[in-house]
This record gives sequence, C-alpha cells and structure tokens, in this order.
Amino acid sequence: MKFDYHMHFEKGDYDVDWAKGFFEAAAARGLDEIGISEHSHTFPEFKQLYYDDLILDDSFVGRFQQQWLKSNKFKHTLDDYFEFMEKLKSAGYNAKTGIEVCNFQNQEQVAEILKEYDFDYIIGSIHFINGWAYDSEEIMAEWNHHNLDEIYDAYTKEIEHMVTSGLYDILGHPYNIRLYRIIPSFDATPYLERAIAALKKANMCVDVNTGTVYRYPIAEITPYYKFMKLAAQAELPVITSSDAHKPEDCGSYIDEAVEYVKRYGYTQGVMFDKRKRIMVDLG
Repeated sequence: MKFDYHMHFEKGDYDVDWAKGFFEAAAARGLDEIGISEHSHTFPEFKQLYYDDLILDDSFVGRFQQQWLKSNKFKHTLDDYFEFMEKLKSAGYNAKTGIEVCNFQNQEQVAEILKEYDFDYIIGSIHFINGWAYDSEEIMAEWNHHNLDEIYDAYTKEIEHMVTSGLYDILGHPYNIRLYRIIPSFDATPYLERAIAALKKANMCVDVNTGTVYRYPIAEITPYYKFMKLAAQAELPVITSSDAHKPEDCGSYIDEAVEYVKRYGYTQGVMFDKRKRIMVDLG
C-alpha cells in the first residue's frame, strides 16, 4: 500500500475543482489512499491559542508574525471542513479527514476544541519554539540569535509537553529544525532519545515527511537518519506523507519515503480510520 496522510488545501479553497487536483496527482503516483490534514490555523476555533502563544511584539519576529496571522488564516470553521470533506466524497473523491495541530501550551483548550469532531487521525507538530515560527523563511535571520543546543532542548521540550496530553496519533515531521541546513556540531542523540521515549509512552506514530526534500534547502526526508534509527529500535509505527500544499505535490517522493524506512527495517506503515490504526504492508 502507498499512502500520503499529510497535505493541506490552504493555498486554494474549499472548492471541488481545486481539491480534485490532489486526487489526480495521487492517482498518477499510484497512491492507494490520501488523507487531508488541514492546519489548525485554518480554523477560527484555534485563533486565540495563536494569539496567546506567538511572539507578537514590535520585534523583527513579532512584526512578521502579526502579519502572518492576518494572511489567509482562520477562514473556515471545523464544521465547514467536515462539510467540504463530505462534499468531496459525494463527488467521488475519497480521503481520510485529519488535522495538523500546532504545539500550543494550553492543551486543555485544544482538547475542548477537538472533542466535538470525528477525525480519522490527529497530527501534532512543533511549529513554534518559544513563540517563534522557526520554519518561516521571512524570519530566517532569527536563527543567528540562538544557541543551537538551546534550540534542540526547547524543541524537545515542546514535543514532551505536547504529546503528554494524549491527544495525538502522529508527531508531524520530527526534528525538521534541520530544514535550513543548520546542523549541530554536538551530538543531538540525548534530545532525540527524550523525544522517542515521550512518543513511545504516548503510543504515537512518526510522520515520515518528504516536504523537506522539495520545499527546503536541507533536501532530505524528515525525520533525519539518527532519529529514524532510534524510532525503528523503539518500534514506533510510521506514516508516509508529502506535506503537499499544492495539488501537484500530493504524493511527492512517497516512493523514496517507503524505501527510506525500509532501510531501517520497516515493512509496514499505519493507515487510520476514526482514530483506529490499520497496519498495512508498505510499497
């Protein structure tokens, strides 16, 4: 089986003509199933959590993030999303309904929002380190003001805090802090081991994500090899994903992701239905 469970409609809209391009790309790449995982910043239900957590002062980072929150954000409710997914199914386009939630500090509020909705799976992803959107190219210069050891520690703490909530099925793109080719000179293994232990305790899966192959300078599959080796040793299940934000990217490098995890001994991946895992043979 080949599948892609991490993609977003945000660069278009809830329009069947836009969305069908994802299904066409999936068919062209031989995928058996796809899942949509809209960002939590699509939905006004999460709006206050962003304003609570992000740096929004008059600094370089704060000014950018103020504008970021006003651009193409919070435009559809969760009800809109589920209604659109049903509309797609009625038009013959079947996909699992997921969501990708940012690493908010108030996990109790996240639980209140999510409990009303019947998702197939929930991805939790670290998109902010101490309120800074580290993956935003526009504020890449902020990396120069941080000690890399401290970044790895802070990123790992965010994982530990988020997954302890028990809300998530999957950790999205683990340790994509390599995305701008800023590679530590120290041994990051102790941080990776902490993250693996937290994921194991939370009974979560790993998102093997190809978005960092074609969207960022690092041009590698995430998680990188050291994390992948530890994940395999801990027998953490995996999904494969492209992190597509445009229709033509759906399924991108999924064959490579399958081959990648097979090098670490994986023969199966996880598909989901109403939060229940289904183990399937990969490839």
